[in-house]
Amino acid sequence: MLRFGSKGDSNIVYKCTVRLLEDTEILECEYKPNHKGKVLLEYVCQQLNLVEQDYFGLRYVDASEQRHWLDLGKSILKQVKDLDPVLFSFRVKFYPPDPFRLKEEITRYQIFLQLKRDLLHGRLYCAVGEASMLAAFIIQGDLGDYMPEVHLGNYVSDYKILLKQTETIEEKIMEIHQKNLKGQTPPQVESSFLKLACQLDTYGVDPHPVKDHKGSQLYLGINYSGILTFQGSRKTHHFRWSDVQKINYEGKMFIIHLNYNEKKHTVGFKCPSGSACKYVWRCAMEQMLFFTLPSSSDAPSVVSGGGLFSWGTKFKYTGRTEREILEDNRSPSREQPTVQRTSSLRRKASSVPATPSTPLQPHLGYSSLPRSSHSDVGGSRMEPSTSTGLLSGLEGPSSQNFGDTALETVCEDQETAGGLRRRIPANEDSVDRFSDYYFRDSFEHSSSESQLVENSSRVIETNPSHRSSRSQTPLLHSQVDGRVTLPNAIPNAPIKKLRFRRVYSILKICGFISIVIICIIIFIEMMFESNYEIFIRCRANPDIISLKVTYWDPLKQYLRRKADGMFCRVIF
Repeated sequence: MLRFGSKGDSNIVYKCTVRLLEDTEILECEYKPNHKGKVLLEYVCQQLNLVEQDYFGLRYVDASEQRHWLDLGKSILKQVKDLDPVLFSFRVKFYPPDPFRLKEEITRYQIFLQLKRDLLHGRLYCAVGEASMLAAFIIQGDLGDYMPEVHLGNYVSDYKILLKQTETIEEKIMEIHQKNLKGQTPPQVESSFLKLACQLDTYGVDPHPVKDHKGSQLYLGINYSGILTFQGSRKTHHFRWSDVQKINYEGKMFIIHLNYNEKKHTVGFKCPSGSACKYVWRCAMEQMLFFTLPSSSDAPSVVSGGGLFSWGTKFKYTGRTEREILEDNRSPSREQPTVQRTSSLRRKASSVPATPSTPLQPHLGYSSLPRSSHSDVGGSRMEPSTSTGLLSGLEGPSSQNFGDTALETVCEDQETAGGLRRRIPANEDSVDRFSDYYFRDSFEHSSSESQLVENSSRVIETNPSHRSSRSQTPLLHSQVDGRVTLPNAIPNAPIKKLRFRRVYSILKICGFISIVIICIIIFIEMMFESNYEIFIRCRANPDIISLKVTYWDPLKQYLRRKADGMFCRVIF
């Protein structure tokens, strides 16, 4: 039964939960059917006292375990109508190329919190020295100066900062904390953290698993500079936005159209599913437009992914661009707000409940926009749980090139409803060890965030020669005047197949239209010329008689004359 909107619908409210970058804090809100995504994001930023809202977004996972960013220009209800409960995660969506161009310290603090999450969950991939330094900054900011009478033994081992912490890397962290950071305040170490983190190749990268034309596993990373591809521990390509002419997708194929030195190239990558490909395409479009357009008014309306039985996906960019933000000379009409820092180091624990992703308990309560509660989860610090989020069936154990240690991935977004997933044995060989370590949590889509994993016993030996910083990452392409040249190893075979499928689809459409036209002609012929009783009765209708006299008889005579003329020319 169809249900049409009414004035009474405006009084209906829907409940949702928003997880913040601090796992100990959530917002419990309500929204109405007419509320768009922008309303909820603005309210969350208001609760966090953030004015520079354009860099942030709300992420959710649909019923099929596919992640999405909440579209700010569309109704919240239409985007999450199949979800119960409705759970959003407040995250940095557009990582600024230079965090120090942000106007307020409180905004930089949120970027810092996001990067801490990225380091913990493996997205901020870096070498052992850089990881130790970043972790030491976190320790200094949370614990303060080293005090021998307070910080006894291996005090770093009590906290979860990296995915996999061994004694070796913890010793490096303590050495830096004790000798190099004494006297530095939390704002100072956060600034140092941001300076180092924003120089890494993986800064702002949320990796997406894809396959190339050979079927080899790759990972796409999309950030302010362009689209990067990783294979193993190497960054293989960097398609800069200035070289990207067009981005589209067809089915599972994500396609990049490039223009190098006035020569056009097309590169295709196969995604695990059509919905995943659509998500990658939307992420790439949003990142490209945000960091390249001079104004949001210049944003085109783009349609891609159409086929025989689909009109495709329509995308319209919503919000300001980075250039508009930076050129906005209006300073916030307020004094610099005080940053409320809380100790957010994750203590290791064997069994502590995680942030709830099930319907909230009655004692937590709800409040509606523009009211909300900004509270701790269950009134206590959120600790990592023992549930594993490892993806089964991958090539082997995960590892990072941290000298003699390896960090083990956890799934930030995954909460397994059917029990624990299979853990991959530590002695299982893998050629592509970096990919298993680094990106596994990013492509395992799920229904919630902040389900952390405490895996404490396994140590994987890695090759210390690989590095991931910008100065150390080996490239498989050549650099020409700051641009990359595509290697000959990437042919256009997948694109040729796509073009063949496109031509085949057009032929099918033409064939279908031809069949429809023929059927219509046969029906009209039977209507006006057949001797069946049903058609004779129809022809007695005055309207049908008028159509026959006005159109059918003249058309029939015209065609008969043409046919007679052609017959005469053939004979004579």
